[in-house]
Amino acid sequence: MKSPPRLSFIRFVVPFLLLLALPGATALADEEEDFWAPTPPRLSHIEGQVSYLRRGADDWVRARPNLALAEGDALYTGQKSNLEAQFDDRGFVRADENTQVSLENQEAGYVQFSVTSGRVSFDIRDMKLGDVVEVSTPQAVFIIERAGYYRVEVNTEVNTNTHFITRRGGTATVTTADGRSMSIYPSEDIVIAAGDPARVATYAAPAPDRWDRWNDARSDRIGDSVSARYLPPGVYGAEELDHHGYWRVVPEYGPLWIPRGVNREWVPYSTGSWVWDPGYEWTWIDDAPWGWAPFHYGRWVNIDGFWAWAPGPAVRRPVYSPALVAFMIRDHDVSLRLSVGLPGLWWVALSWGEPVYPWWGRHEHRGHPRWAGWGGPRIVIDSGPARYRNAALPRALLTVAPDKFGREPFRATFETRFNHTHFTTVRGDLPIKPSRHNLIGGAPKGVQPPRNIFTRPLVSTRMPREKRLPWQEVAPQAPHARGPAMPEPRLVKPPPRRDKDAHAPPRPPFGPLSGPQAGPERAPLPLPPRLGDVRTPAPVPAGKTREPSPTQKQAESRGLPAQRPAAEPVKPDARAQPGHPQPGARENLRDGGRDLPGQPANKMYKGRDQDQGQWEDRGRR
Repeated sequence: MKSPPRLSFIRFVVPFLLLLALPGATALADEEEDFWAPTPPRLSHIEGQVSYLRRGADDWVRARPNLALAEGDALYTGQKSNLEAQFDDRGFVRADENTQVSLENQEAGYVQFSVTSGRVSFDIRDMKLGDVVEVSTPQAVFIIERAGYYRVEVNTEVNTNTHFITRRGGTATVTTADGRSMSIYPSEDIVIAAGDPARVATYAAPAPDRWDRWNDARSDRIGDSVSARYLPPGVYGAEELDHHGYWRVVPEYGPLWIPRGVNREWVPYSTGSWVWDPGYEWTWIDDAPWGWAPFHYGRWVNIDGFWAWAPGPAVRRPVYSPALVAFMIRDHDVSLRLSVGLPGLWWVALSWGEPVYPWWGRHEHRGHPRWAGWGGPRIVIDSGPARYRNAALPRALLTVAPDKFGREPFRATFETRFNHTHFTTVRGDLPIKPSRHNLIGGAPKGVQPPRNIFTRPLVSTRMPREKRLPWQEVAPQAPHARGPAMPEPRLVKPPPRRDKDAHAPPRPPFGPLSGPQAGPERAPLPLPPRLGDVRTPAPVPAGKTREPSPTQKQAESRGLPAQRPAAEPVKPDARAQPGHPQPGARENLRDGGRDLPGQPANKMYKGRDQDQGQWEDRGRR
């Protein structure tokens, strides 16, 4: 008799949890903790024309989902476009059309963005005590230390107002360019008028509009992810796994995720490109919409011809990796093969328990086996011939010509006759030297902001960190060093931390007292609608059609994200489309005509259905 999948998983996890109590396991955990570094923000959603400029690159290029943002990256949205980036477990930054937002600095417990034009929202559903989000603008810098919803609006014209709106209990501190710091309370609209000195006034926050509602809906959907139950907090992209694959339970591995819709010849790390990240160096950017978590965490296993991603047992804190592959060279002759342009570098997805040999991070970590936050059993790969489980599988070992590696999206070549005695693992730095062309991975040119926006000086509490790139170290004064010049920020003293200083900064006045901005008192907000008013719309006279409100027209003219139509009930004879399960339908046990391995992870047991049916029958009596 087969054991239920729940019991099989318990038998798999409990022994490992007991091992964590041993002194050796504690030492390994401390070793991995030392290897940890901040997870880069993930560009998780793109709609329309979105481009980015990486510090050191020649020009703005088209952005792509799953891009790992590096310090100094600037993002720009064209007309009728928007973007979303995730920078914390439940923290998101979203930009509306004609907006430039940049990642300036990132370290443990601190992240700094800048907004030079447009509309940006920071939706922070949870925030650890002591963490800080800094937002720099041309008129002031804002310090966020509490969860909430924050909206920043910077006009595209120079010397105009900047708005900062707080909702959902959010509070912040504003510091203007002349060094004045003031507190911002929940549900307020802080208006900063350009001038010397700048004028700051406080209003009640306006009612949420279509942009705010879209932000709420996005965060709510992501927060309700089913896949998040199998991942430790801090792993981004769980919601994409819900819609593009199946969760199964296999006794040997525990929960596994199997991608839906890939062909039988697909292998991990075969559809995407390598990009040079100034912080993490060679980084894999996958083309699949779900291509974040399975390529930066966990391991890949092959069961009955299915490629399945194994997150492994939960860990205290996940460790981001730019890719979890083993790089190999063939016949111990790298220099000759690279000089004649032949494929000289191979890679394969790491399997269950296999270590990665970091090519990134501190020098003392490079070349030594690391398990990068892996919580399962550990397999040691001895020096000498490369013995990786997945390398022996058909088409799993990949290579590309050196002149295409990191320069363009490629069509990988598969090694079909793998002999481990002919391959050696690369331990540490890769034999391919990067150049500025590798910063974009062959991405085409994209829309770019007007120059007067890009060159706006910002107000900030710290200077951006300068990181010299490898080719700049060889020739720091090279005449071909290109890329638009970034203006230096206007530095101000950071306000006192709320967790360290009990004296809060003073409050700004409620509205301008005099001057050209003074005007009539702002009208109060309308009363909230009653439930009956919401359910029953007002009747429309015969022969007339309901016109949208002025605010709706204005939102539509700005090209805001379209609202999803209301869900229609599924008809009894409606048939599910391939790859799109219908609401309420049971999980498909087959993919492409083949039986999936293991048992469904998200299974509804009969007892619950029977109890529900009994209660419904009882209510009819």
